[in-house]
Amino acid sequence: MVRSTQRPASGRVIVERYTWLERVTHLVHLVAMLTLIFTGFKIYFGWDFMSFQIARTLHMIAVPFFLVANWILVPYNIFSCKGERCGVRDRIGHFKESYLFGKDDAERLIDIVKNFFGKGRYPAFTIYDERKGHYVTKLHPMLKLLIIFESTAILLIAITGVVLYSINWTPLGLPIAEWILSVAWYFAPLLGIEALGLIRLIHLLAGYWFVFELVVHVGILELDPNVWKYHRAIFWSGKEDLSDRHFVKVIEETDQKRATREH
Repeated sequence: MVRSTQRPASGRVIVERYTWLERVTHLVHLVAMLTLIFTGFKIYFGWDFMSFQIARTLHMIAVPFFLVANWILVPYNIFSCKGERCGVRDRIGHFKESYLFGKDDAERLIDIVKNFFGKGRYPAFTIYDERKGHYVTKLHPMLKLLIIFESTAILLIAITGVVLYSINWTPLGLPIAEWILSVAWYFAPLLGIEALGLIRLIHLLAGYWFVFELVVHVGILELDPNVWKYHRAIFWSGKEDLSDRHFVKVIEETDQKRATREH
């Protein structure tokens, strides 16, 4: 939720794109993910840049940070707010509009593909509602699609990681690792492998997914110099100047009043 909008004489419109907690969450997620990727591949492939024990220790230290960032801090950031629009219905509506891939996102994604082939302008994927003082959406439509697969990969890598951590893991006396292995045994014969082999395969494929997502997220979507302003916002200032209309659309009060009169 954006807390304030300033209108200096210069005509710049500065809003809070990311709160300090959102910026911390993103940084923790990034550092933990990179640590898990490098140490995980070291453990699996036996790379020589560090010892197995150090890699495993760093891997296990990064796990709780990664899970807390994604399963506690991210939901808190999404559903927390201040101001009038803080009802349950408002929060659910904001979540659907801002983070779930929908019809408008599909249209924007089609326009992006058309732009790649030289037809039409690159569409605005950051939309700010001036009257309500909040972002309608601030995610690239491709990132909204990635969220679905990322959430699935996080769940799978956490479940399989339990067994890889300890095949006899029984917190509070619950044989969780054994339950996971039992489920894996239903599917493993379909691939001609054992349950533990299937779990290792799923864990490895999830790791490859995060590498792919990192390449798409950073290497493709955000190499455009006009998008660097978002890097500054997420890593440092948290602020965005909406007068820079690259990839930005502002629903202004005058537009809404005009639409109301026409209807």
